[in-house]
Amino acid sequence: MAGILMQTTIRVVALDRVGAVALSLLAVLPWACSKGAAAPPPPPATVAVVDVVAQDVPLRLTWVATLDGYVNARIQPQVSGYLVKQTYVEGSYVKKGDVLFEIDPRPFQAALDQARGQKAQADAQLGRATLDVERDIPLAESRAIARSQLENDIQTKLAAAAAVDSAKAAVKTAQLNLEFTKVRSLTDGIAGIARGQLGDLVGPSTLLTSVSRLDPIKAYVAISEREYLQFVGGLDGSADARPFPNGDAPLDLLLENGTVYPHAGKFVLADRQVDPATGTIRIAAAFPNPANILRPGQFGRVRATIAVKHGALVVPQRAVTELQGSYQIAVVAKDDRVEIRPVKVGARVGTMWVIENGVAAGEKVVAEGVQKVRDGVPVKSVPFQPPAKG
Repeated sequence: MAGILMQTTIRVVALDRVGAVALSLLAVLPWACSKGAAAPPPPPATVAVVDVVAQDVPLRLTWVATLDGYVNARIQPQVSGYLVKQTYVEGSYVKKGDVLFEIDPRPFQAALDQARGQKAQADAQLGRATLDVERDIPLAESRAIARSQLENDIQTKLAAAAAVDSAKAAVKTAQLNLEFTKVRSLTDGIAGIARGQLGDLVGPSTLLTSVSRLDPIKAYVAISEREYLQFVGGLDGSADARPFPNGDAPLDLLLENGTVYPHAGKFVLADRQVDPATGTIRIAAAFPNPANILRPGQFGRVRATIAVKHGALVVPQRAVTELQGSYQIAVVAKDDRVEIRPVKVGARVGTMWVIENGVAAGEKVVAEGVQKVRDGVPVKSVPFQPPAKG
């Protein structure tokens, strides 16, 4: 009997232990289930999108330009002498014919007086020879003198007449030399700083100053041979050939401080040859310069509108990604999923980029947040707000 009670007690204790283990398992099970469950997916990335628009886009080219006077006159004396006077204000506007410098005129006045004296002598000799001929003609006809004496008198008269002509030329030369002692401006324009000083011995090889006509002013650019052939036209024998690119198209001049010159210019001439060393040809454009603000030697950029592309598809440049020489765009489809597409790009216009193919007008492309998206992932789209200027 005692043995039966002991076995019963052992069974009850075992059952109690089994129940405790079961209860422990039931308590741990929910925690284990929660640890093994999958985490909820992250929310879709927010990106800024912009519509692909079709618009007329002007295609422009820009070249570095060097400004120069429309006419540049080197002021050099035509006679040698000592500089005695400067009659202009450096950097001022002068007119054609204004006296800029004066050379000591006294030696040239003396040369003129001498030439006039020699002319008077020649005139006197011509008068005497003329009288001799007039006196000897009737004497020779009446055989009072030899015919040869009359012929000698005639030759003497011709020589005297030639001496008079030579003396007249010498007087004109002396007068010109005297006038050349006043060194004058050869054109209207701005006179530069004087290089000759008072008391200098100057001559025809001496540069005294320069005068430049600045309204209009020239801007020289160098364009490639390919651009030149593209612009001039007429290679097919048509009558549309032009001596310089788009001569009637207005040009913009961008100055070194970033401003656009308010007066439009135009191409006026092309150089006679292509430089074989650089493969470029020099083209000159003219810009109005009424206040003479632009000066020779300044640098800038000339911008020309070569064509207008009608209905071009444009997107912001920041929406285009370059990868190993190829270009791609992230397009947001109607189901808000991203589609990465390769595209062919065209010209850049300001902050926009012309897309030749790969997208259609009205599609939405990612303009901000491109680095956060991949092909096929969902996104949340918000309108793109361009950054404020400045």
